[in-house]
Amino acid sequence: MYLLKALVSGKNVNEGEEVHTSVVRTGFVSSKFVSGALLGFSVGNGFTCKPRWVFNEMPQLGLVSWTLMIRAYVCLTLLGEELELLRTMRGVSVMLGMVAVATVISACDLLGDLGFAKMMHCFIEKSEIEVDALVSCILINTYGECGSLDDAYRFFWKTAMKNVVVWNTMIHQSLEHNNLELGKQPFDWMPKRDVASWNSMIQGFTNVGQYEEALALFHDMEILVFRPNTLTLSSTLSNCASHGALEARA
Repeated sequence: MYLLKALVSGKNVNEGEEVHTSVVRTGFVSSKFVSGALLGFSVGNGFTCKPRWVFNEMPQLGLVSWTLMIRAYVCLTLLGEELELLRTMRGVSVMLGMVAVATVISACDLLGDLGFAKMMHCFIEKSEIEVDALVSCILINTYGECGSLDDAYRFFWKTAMKNVVVWNTMIHQSLEHNNLELGKQPFDWMPKRDVASWNSMIQGFTNVGQYEEALALFHDMEILVFRPNTLTLSSTLSNCASHGALEARA
C-alpha cells in the first residue's frame, strides 16, 4: 500500500521505477488498482512510452484511465496520438468527461495551435458532448489566445451555457484584442453583471484613452450599487486622474 501511494504521488522516481519493474515481473499489472497507480505514476513523471504500455495492459479502462492517458499526450504535446485516442474512446462508446475536454482544449491554448483547437471543437460537437461553463470559458480563451477572436465570438453566442464568468471571458478577450466595440456588446447584453464585468469595461476605456467614458461608467457602477474593489480604485481611477478626467467632471 505504501509503495502504491509513492507511485501516485511521484515523490520518489527511482523507487517508483523499481516498483514498476517488480509489478510487471510478478504480473500484478493485471490488477485494476495497481495498473491505475502505475499509470498515474508514469503520467505524473512525464514518461513517454510507459503510460501507453500500462494503459494497453489495463484489464478494465475507466474514465479516469482514459483521462490520464489524454493528459499524458497533452503534456508530451503528442496531439496526433491524443486525437486518435479520443476517436478510440468514441468508437468504444466511452463518454468523454469534462475534465478530459478541458485538458485537451487547454493544451491548444498553451501551444497556440488554432487548427487543433478547431479540430477539438468539431470533435466535441460531433460527439454531442454537453459543454459546461468551464469548457466554454477555456474554448473562448483558447480561440482568443490563438488569435481568432471571430471564432471565440461565434462560439460565445452559439453556446447555451453562459454564466457570468463566460460573459466576462468574452469581454476580456475582446478587450485583450483592443476591440472595445466588440467588448461592449456582451457587456450591454449580459443579464447579470458583477464587479469583474464593470472593471473590465472601465479598464478597456482607459486603455484606449477614453477616460471620460471610463469615469462615466464608474459612476453608473456606483448608481447601480456595485461596490468598486481595489482594482477599480487603484488602477482605473488613478489612470483617469493622471489624465485630468476627474477634474473635468468635478
